[in-house]
Amino acid sequence: MEHMHEGHDQPHHQHHGHEGAGAGAGKVSWGMAARATLHCLTGCAIGEVLGMVIGTALGWGNVPTMILAIVLAFFFGYALTLRGILAAGVGLRTAVRVALAADTLSIAVMELIDNGVIALWPGAMDAHLSDPTFWIVLAIALAAAFVITTPVNKWMIGRGKGHAVVHQYHH
Repeated sequence: MEHMHEGHDQPHHQHHGHEGAGAGAGKVSWGMAARATLHCLTGCAIGEVLGMVIGTALGWGNVPTMILAIVLAFFFGYALTLRGILAAGVGLRTAVRVALAADTLSIAVMELIDNGVIALWPGAMDAHLSDPTFWIVLAIALAAAFVITTPVNKWMIGRGKGHAVVHQYHH
């Protein structure tokens, strides 16, 4: 899965919004921010669901299961970014630094929102994987996280941060 650059036919230097802090801050499209957020959401959702499945299967309580889900959300979020950067021939050490710089704030905001919705939704924390309430609330929580995180990513990309950092490694 490539990052927010799918379907673009412009050479690297012609993309707008990646020129660095200040330059081009107003040129970042909502579509670009949404693609970066969707990329982040994919990793977060994989980690969240896997963490909940593992925690439930092991009979863990809500808190340890949520912690595992958050840890796995960060892991898979970073892993998706690392995959693209490593595919560009970047060394592991540099790739890890780029992934941490690109995704940490985005994943943190996403996790705060989606876990906050789940924690505050009446009955959601006690819903089992076989309960439709679990899946409905999870979908609502992830949708809320996407909507709230997209402007954060737009702001970061416009300042040469976040997924703008990843962009320089795509050729």
